[in-house]
Amino acid sequence: MSKVSVLRKVGDVYREHAIVRVLAVVLGIAFLYYLPLLGVPGLTILRTDYSSGGSNWAGVLFLCAVYVLIAIGLNVVIGLAGLLDLGYVGFFAIGAYSVALFGSRQSPVVKSLQEQFDLSSDWAVAWAVCIPISIAFTMVSGVILGWPTLRLRGDYLAIVTLGFGEIIRIVARNSKFTNGNQGVSAIPGPQGAPSADNDIFGLLDIKPWYWLALTVLIVVVIGVRRLEHSRVGRAWLAIREDEDAAVVMGVNAFKWKLWAFAIGAAVGGLSGFLFASRSGFIDPTGFDVNLSILFVAMVVIGGSGNMAGAALGAILLTYLPERFRGFSEWRPLAFGLAMVLVMLLRPQGLIPSTRRKRELKDRAEEVPAGV
Repeated sequence: MSKVSVLRKVGDVYREHAIVRVLAVVLGIAFLYYLPLLGVPGLTILRTDYSSGGSNWAGVLFLCAVYVLIAIGLNVVIGLAGLLDLGYVGFFAIGAYSVALFGSRQSPVVKSLQEQFDLSSDWAVAWAVCIPISIAFTMVSGVILGWPTLRLRGDYLAIVTLGFGEIIRIVARNSKFTNGNQGVSAIPGPQGAPSADNDIFGLLDIKPWYWLALTVLIVVVIGVRRLEHSRVGRAWLAIREDEDAAVVMGVNAFKWKLWAFAIGAAVGGLSGFLFASRSGFIDPTGFDVNLSILFVAMVVIGGSGNMAGAALGAILLTYLPERFRGFSEWRPLAFGLAMVLVMLLRPQGLIPSTRRKRELKDRAEEVPAGV
């Protein structure tokens, strides 16, 4: 068999595999869009009495989509660039407050603008316009945080970012322009403020909200995947593996770490934007440090550096607590035991990246010094 025939045969096999992969992706996405309509006993969480702490299956799916979006953004910072960020909830809060302060007619910011420019009492910034505002605010926040702190490494960087998350929460709690502990209500969605007239994006039927969040998630996944396999992604991986060696090879470590912070912050702000739009009300108590630790746990348990792993970790840590609400008093114990077991049995995560798996394997095979 000639070389030309072999190459043609290899090309045909590659094309067949590519077609199969595309079909699998299309079918998987179609299944995700069908999930809110799925009813499987023991798996789906059906609508129950909300006053008794019940959950809505579509509502849980929406929360899973938002948290997967958060995990993917944080995976850019932790998994790709190797920067431990313990204050990611701060970006989540900034994104949520962006749509609340500029889109809600009840917010002090909108009321101040109405008085200053003699606007109608019904005026507020349109929901669609709040999207770039939210992304811009969170990206600028990421740059402001990263510019003076990214020269730090390891535990020092983690402590600084942890303080950033707490600063955002305390400012939101004590500032007049955020309405303090009273929070902000009447946060708009695509059809305006929460109302019985909203026939699509209302308060009871959450399926459209899930489909919206899933669409945003797919767009972000495509964008982050392209970044990961570009020059930017290779620079992040080089910095994560050995920052000093990357600098010697000509990589501007500070620049690319700042980009990682900005892009991760933008994704976190977008998730907060969706969360606030669906909730219709936010207050500072919903953005405490425990939530930030949960975000990090999603990435670490799922598999740092791998988007599929981060997504799986977010789904598990969102779905399981909702599925077993009857055992809520045991939730902290179960969560702690799960973390210990995963770190002992799967330190690389449930679905680790190929590179991370090789790193841990090489370390395990190293011969201890002096033996």
